[in-house]
Amino acid sequence: MENSLDFITTYFTEEKIESLFFIIIGFITTLLACFFLWIIKYSFFKGIAFPFLLIGLIQIIVGSTIYQRTPKDILRVEQIIKVNPQHLQNTEIPRIEKVLQHFILYQWIEIWLLILSSCLIIIFYKSPQTFWKGIGLGLLIQAFSMFFLDMIAQHRAEIYLQFLCKF
Repeated sequence: MENSLDFITTYFTEEKIESLFFIIIGFITTLLACFFLWIIKYSFFKGIAFPFLLIGLIQIIVGSTIYQRTPKDILRVEQIIKVNPQHLQNTEIPRIEKVLQHFILYQWIEIWLLILSSCLIIIFYKSPQTFWKGIGLGLLIQAFSMFFLDMIAQHRAEIYLQFLCKF
């Protein structure tokens, strides 16, 4: 049982660490967006600023939510294991299965954003309208970072689900 508690603590601690990456990326891109909008003011950088700002704020909100929720999740799951381990089948396994379904949805959205951003870059590559190239590049950077972090989180959640099913 001690190994089980260690595994759960490790899983949620890794989730918390990854949420810090979301927060850091969100803050960096939000600050860059502000810098691009108010200091540089060049059309290309204004284009980059919009996806940096919008997705950066989402990253900060999502990362902060997960970061704050994680200690409660550790206590909740550890309590279930200590008091009624069979309850994992009814609560934690369906919850993590739903999380994995959401990852699939998020990844499809991110893939479409990667395609859209690539199309914007290609379509406006030789165009003097640098704003749209900037939007394409900003979106490409943000969609790729989100896709990469979600792939890591999904992999970790799949391992966690396997653990729960064996428990």
